[in-house]
Amino acid sequence: MPGPPGLAGLVTRPPSGAVPGLRYRPAVPADPAKAAEIDAGLEAWARSLDLFPQSWTGDFAGFQFGRAVVLQHPGAVGLDHLMAAGKLLLAENVVDDCYCEEVEGRGGSSRGLGGRLIMAQSALDPYHGTPELEEEWRGGMEADGPLRSYHHAVRDYGELATPSQTGRLVHDLARLHLGYLAEAAWSETRYVPKVWEYLVMRQFNNFRPCLSIVDAVDGYELPELLYARPEIQRITALACNATTIVNDLYSYTKELAKDPTHLNLPQVVAANERCGLKAAYLESVEIHNRIMEAFEEESAALSATSPLVARYAEGLAAWVSGNHEWHATNTHRYHLPNYW
Repeated sequence: MPGPPGLAGLVTRPPSGAVPGLRYRPAVPADPAKAAEIDAGLEAWARSLDLFPQSWTGDFAGFQFGRAVVLQHPGAVGLDHLMAAGKLLLAENVVDDCYCEEVEGRGGSSRGLGGRLIMAQSALDPYHGTPELEEEWRGGMEADGPLRSYHHAVRDYGELATPSQTGRLVHDLARLHLGYLAEAAWSETRYVPKVWEYLVMRQFNNFRPCLSIVDAVDGYELPELLYARPEIQRITALACNATTIVNDLYSYTKELAKDPTHLNLPQVVAANERCGLKAAYLESVEIHNRIMEAFEEESAALSATSPLVARYAEGLAAWVSGNHEWHATNTHRYHLPNYW
């Protein structure tokens, strides 16, 4: 996809901070000591499973996993629950980096991605067959770093969550994998999606697995019969979609510096509306704001119907706020374009 006009305007000023005009709520500040403890625990866990080489240590530190989960889960019942969230976040990034992202030395590629992702899903949703074949499957899961990360992270989460909560997470990771495959297919065929098509893809390829666990991390369960209700599914999807567009906005300059044809919401808006990147970026901010407003209004109305729903909606909102704060302050990863 040829880059639309305006790419030369990606001088980063201001270098960081919140996107001007973006609708968001302040996050509960992260306890630095708690974040550091989670980081140390996650690094030890990753080393024990040999999830990535020593050369990736800088990327691990720069991601700030501990600070991310402390910001995203201010109501976490304890450090063990934050660690479980951190392991899942780390595992999801290892799979994405090693299987999907075409970064030199990491093995990711759109070619053959489906075969890798079905094995990744198997690390979450175990194979059942003859004892001999199950033993071969277990060996296969332990022979590859991304598969080990998924397998052990979901196992550890399952020790703190109910079977229903674990099943919910496994289902949402399958949705994530479907989104990865759609993005890879478009990349291979050089397809430029319509804006609505792109946002459909991002409703699958988004942070939903992270938001799926907010009740478990906070030490309670939103019962399956309540979670499955369409209005609960809608506020969950709205929260996930808003925070995923936030990722598009903050990672925009980094992605286009690496690959001017990389799909993100401003790029897709620019290609469809034949406008410059600045106008497309500002329109993308407005799309986010309208989705965020719908989430806030609809979750407030639902919260009035039930204390349990109110607690769940509060957990979603806290994750969205914490994730925004992490993006806006992580200068190792993100800088803003000079569009204001």
